[in-house]
Amino acid sequence: MRRILVDLARARHNLKCGGGAQQVSLDKVLVISPERGPDMLALDEALGRLAALNPRQSQVVELRYFGGLTDEEVGQVIKISPRTVRSDWRLAKVWLYRELSRGVNDDA
Repeated sequence: MRRILVDLARARHNLKCGGGAQQVSLDKVLVISPERGPDMLALDEALGRLAALNPRQSQVVELRYFGGLTDEEVGQVIKISPRTVRSDWRLAKVWLYRELSRGVNDDA
């Protein structure tokens, strides 16, 4: 019985931590082009929603993705530690991926 309960707890923990979700970089989700295509518009809208929920994470995405700054440079600009930048970057990428994926699934 103990083994069953431990296995159930592990399974729940794995689901909470992503449970086999495939990690995809934000760079692979979007194709950058000189024109504002549907992907860029979707990203812009998603970043607007992220800014309403967490302005700092949105700012980290803008500085890292569009500005090309390093974790240390972003930290200096917005006065947070590089570790916090990495954490915000990771969480924002996951949030944006889910938002952008949701839009693709809604169209299908």
